[in-house]
Amino acid sequence: MFVHLAAEANAVRIRRAGVRAASRRADGTRGLFCFPVLPSYTLTHGWLRELARSEARRNLVAVQVRLPDGEPVTVGRYGRPPEAVTAAEAVRRIAELPDPRGWEVFVPRAVTPAEVHRIRPVRQSVGWRYWPDAHGIRPCLCERCRVRGEYGSRRLRERRPFHDGGPPPPSRVLLARIEAAGDPGDPAVLREALDCYGRYRRGPVSRLARLSDHPDPAVREALVWAVARWSTPGVDALLDRLAVDPAPEVREAVADLREREID
Repeated sequence: MFVHLAAEANAVRIRRAGVRAASRRADGTRGLFCFPVLPSYTLTHGWLRELARSEARRNLVAVQVRLPDGEPVTVGRYGRPPEAVTAAEAVRRIAELPDPRGWEVFVPRAVTPAEVHRIRPVRQSVGWRYWPDAHGIRPCLCERCRVRGEYGSRRLRERRPFHDGGPPPPSRVLLARIEAAGDPGDPAVLREALDCYGRYRRGPVSRLARLSDHPDPAVREALVWAVARWSTPGVDALLDRLAVDPAPEVREAVADLREREID
């Protein structure tokens, strides 16, 4: 008996049609991830809080799946190469582990409705987040690790400075720093402000356009990456101007940016 954690909204479809092979392993094999039903409730549902981070804060349910003992599956700890075994062997290996947190079983096919034993609610506060021993360690707030809208994420970011994963200062603060830097302006101060602007979706293009004439090419290159994600009108014209900049590193930055947009 295995447990597959799924969104509560999919429970009706799973009862009717089974569990789809919606997950994909690194080698491209499609199937579904699950975990053996162990005597410990916490260990059986240990993946719940981590999976909930990527399920847009939806409640999850436990789909209990009964598989034949000889069913071919793979078993292993996440981040490590899995090993091909039978379903019975996967249960035996995980049950014998002193700490099975982070282990997973992959079934390389869909599960039929007849193999779904039951669908039941599960406590949403059980399990680990990030990794099994992450409790007490300051979470990473980089673009890859954080989940937009996750519970408590805004409060966490606001307690951290920008260069330690926190939010960038408001635009009015950045503009005041740029103006205080003088004309043409301290390159270090300008690059730091432009680095903050790189986290914005829109910004004051007209107020920053003058930096395209700054004598330091590093500032002009930083300007390219500052406006790279902006949807503000005038960005394309500014990039066209920087695309013919005398400094090769500035021209290459614009070329790299536009090549990424094509890809």
